[in-house]
Parts: sequence; C-alpha cells; structure tokens
Amino acid sequence: MADYSKARPEDVWLKIRSGEITGQTSGMCNGYAQANLVIMPEKYAGDFERFARQNPKPCPLLEVMHGSRYVQDMGKGADILTDIPKYRIFENGVLVKEVTDATPYWQDDMAVFLIGCSFSFEEALMDAGIDVRHISMGRNVPMFRTKVMTEPAGPFKGELVVSMRPMTPEDAERANEITGRFPNVHGAPVNIGEPEKLGITDLMKPDYGDPVDILPGEIPVFWGCGVTPQSVIEHAKLPLVITHAPGHMFITNMKNDAVNDFLESRKNK
Repeated sequence: MADYSKARPEDVWLKIRSGEITGQTSGMCNGYAQANLVIMPEKYAGDFERFARQNPKPCPLLEVMHGSRYVQDMGKGADILTDIPKYRIFENGVLVKEVTDATPYWQDDMAVFLIGCSFSFEEALMDAGIDVRHISMGRNVPMFRTKVMTEPAGPFKGELVVSMRPMTPEDAERANEITGRFPNVHGAPVNIGEPEKLGITDLMKPDYGDPVDILPGEIPVFWGCGVTPQSVIEHAKLPLVITHAPGHMFITNMKNDAVNDFLESRKNK
C-alpha cells in the first residue's frame, strides 16, 4: 500500500479522480482536515442543517454548498462527486450501491454538506504519543450504532453513531483533553470506558469499519461520528442521498490547526 501521509490534498484528489486511490483515507495528507459528506435534494437542506446544528458532536458542519458540486472553503478546485474514494447511494432510505464516481446521481437542485471528521484529530493524538490503533494496524476505524438518540429536526432522526479507539486510562484522559480542542471535528469523547451505556455489547463486531485489537488494561474511548447521518437517512427515507462510504473521506486542503479559527471567524461575520 502506497504511503500518502505526506501527500498534498490536491495531488490526492487527482489520484482519486483517476481511480489510482480507492481505499480509505485515514492517515493520508498529514496535517490536513478530512470531512464526511452528505448530498441531498435542496428541499430537505434546511431541516438537515438544523439537525446538524442541534447535534454538533456527530455532525459539526464545515461547509454547505447549494447547487454546486465544486468545493470552496474546504478545498477550492476539488469536485465533491469524484474526489472521494468511495460513495454510498441511498434511495428511499435504502443503500442501493457503492460507487467511485457519484456524477451520474447529481441533480442541479442538490445541497452538499461537509461535516467534520475524527480523522482530523488523530494526528494530534499521535503527536502526543498515543497509539491510534486502526492506523497502526492499517485498518478502518471501528464504528458502532448506539441506543442514544439524536435530537430530531424535520424528517431527520435516529441513533448516534460513534467511532472507537482503545487506549489505556491514562491515554484516554490525555485524549479527552487533546480532542476537546477540536470542537469542529467532533471534539471530546462522548463516552470513555462504558460501552454498555451506549448499548454496545461486542467491541469486536462494529457496524461499520473494522475491528481492532484491545490490549490488556485498555478501555474503549468513543467519539461522535460523521456516519451518524447515514443512520438518520435510513429513517428519513429521502428519494436520493449521496454520502461517503465509511472511512472514505474528503481530504480538505485546510490545515487541522486552522479549521477552528476559520469557522469561528465565519460565525462572527
């Protein structure tokens, strides 16, 4: 597997667009934020934006585009329909296929939502000497549906989805402090060491992604996950929705350490 950890986002977009890169994006383009994707008909966009703002842990909004497939703030020059390695197509709430090019499904009256991704804070964890297990094992992060319900808005409601990283209790405490500095990419964990409170019974059977080793003395640490909208979309039963495939993100060309300041400055305008 080629190492794209030091690649520029613009170069990776081209490799994805050409089909050279088709795998998950964790560990690519160190230093740059990654994003989850949701595309839907414009008539539902207002309710979905309200849903995202009411559920900032799993759905921190980075950018919203109306009627355009071309990214602006988070990656000028990128085409959101071709520059993600794998997409999911939902029809009436049912996953009907996964594709590497979503262009055939685009409609001019669609809205595009880019949502913060926990991959963005993983670099900070590793810089602090914390092992991010799915990266060290070369796997996709394990993600679980929970029994915790999101705050509904219009047709959008459903279960919170979380991503999990195993750590020692000491590292979990440090991770809580570190990721708390990244409120626009999921922020601090929603649960540390108590999977039963989330309704998770088997850590080796994630609903999305891959299982990872949990070593003696380690505990699971859970963050709100941008796959949550995919759970919500199944309930909403919209006629057509395009999302990223879990673990296959849009790599922005904005540095992780600049995202929060940029979004805060935008709020203040």
